[in-house]
Amino acid sequence: MEMPVAAGPYGQTQPSCFDRVKMGFMMGFAVGMAAGAMFGTFSCLRVGMRGRELMGGVGKTMMQSGGTFGTFMSIGMGIRC
Repeated sequence: MEMPVAAGPYGQTQPSCFDRVKMGFMMGFAVGMAAGAMFGTFSCLRVGMRGRELMGGVGKTMMQSGGTFGTFMSIGMGIRC
């Protein structure tokens, strides 16, 4: 059963706190993935990785930074509501 959502002015509904936390995580994850792609590519190329090893290193860095940034963004959105 869906929880009732508070209605704002003009009849539109406000997102729930959980929806805001989810949205904060997704936004943070996307920004963290972009930053991880840049920093991961630079650091992996600097140590001499090529090919499949490079892709794995960049992917790992993207997932780590996306998860970290997404976690902090979701905490921030949770504090706001």
